[in-house]
Amino acid sequence: MSKLTLLKALVLVSLVFSGLSSAADGKKVMWRLAETWGPNFPVFGDSSKNMARLVKEMSNGRFIIRIDSANKHKSALGIFDFVKSGQYQMGHSASYYWKGKDFNTMFFTTVPFGMTTAEQNAWFYHGGGMELMKSVYDKYGIMSFPGGNTGNQMGGWFRKEIKTVEDLQGLKMRIPGFAGEVLAKLGAKPTNIASGELYTALERNTIDALEWVGPSLDLRMGFHKIAPFYYTGWQEPATELQFMVNQKAYDKLPKDLQKILKAAMKLAAYDMYTQSTHESSKNLATIQNDFPNVKIRSFPKPVMAAIRKANDELLSEFAAKDPKTKEILDSIQNYQKDARAWTNFSDKAYLDNFDEK
Repeated sequence: MSKLTLLKALVLVSLVFSGLSSAADGKKVMWRLAETWGPNFPVFGDSSKNMARLVKEMSNGRFIIRIDSANKHKSALGIFDFVKSGQYQMGHSASYYWKGKDFNTMFFTTVPFGMTTAEQNAWFYHGGGMELMKSVYDKYGIMSFPGGNTGNQMGGWFRKEIKTVEDLQGLKMRIPGFAGEVLAKLGAKPTNIASGELYTALERNTIDALEWVGPSLDLRMGFHKIAPFYYTGWQEPATELQFMVNQKAYDKLPKDLQKILKAAMKLAAYDMYTQSTHESSKNLATIQNDFPNVKIRSFPKPVMAAIRKANDELLSEFAAKDPKTKEILDSIQNYQKDARAWTNFSDKAYLDNFDEK
């Protein structure tokens, strides 16, 4: 072996061991994450836990994220303020919960009659969605990332059957995001209630109806014991949760840990969607087989027409008031138009031709 070759080999070995030593000797980074969900909450809570586990494993134990559930921090809908202030370096929640703080945040969860999960993911990562979300959250010192998708959500549990638009008048319903604005325009009384309080609110007649997620999570909540009418969805076709990160805390991370965090969030978000699909498939079969009292319905066409009309009118009104709202909605609607052509050409055509045995 020549001296030059030997020198190169020694330099390479030195660099390798230097890197390993640096990783081993580096100080541990300890973060806290506040989540909207209660302890051991399936699917949603699994997403944050999987992310933290991946971060720990990929960093070889250098980066530890401790999760505080709603029972710990006592503010299920306070995650935005926790992360903004730096009280927690991270949060796991849903962007549409913050519409009272910034109206434009809610479009990054989902919009009624909007994109499917596949379409929305493509918009986020390839159609400018991430850049638009960044432009909304930057002013608060928060970074926002997709945190797991439920897929198409059900339209909700109702004590009474909805037969006409008039049946929505005065209806007290837990329904967050833009869908609440739409139903309010039709005379309903929407409200937002944390997940841990939903069953009690329905049981005590504080509300007449609620939408939560779908079979993946609804069955365990017991809503079918009180409200037997279960409607298919329109309001949340691709509900994306979010990981929130305090910008200052992120900037202090070593570059490799920044990359590990982003990779872990992205993988955990994907895993949540697959888990949600699995759980919904399994639990829908349980509902249909074990609970014959549950009446699965779709809203009558006149009701859906009224809802769609109210939705379109509201979107136009809000877009006219705020340039940023218009920018976001234009991006969503334009991308959806192009992506839907492919969805119809591929998935819809396949399903239409599917001959179920």
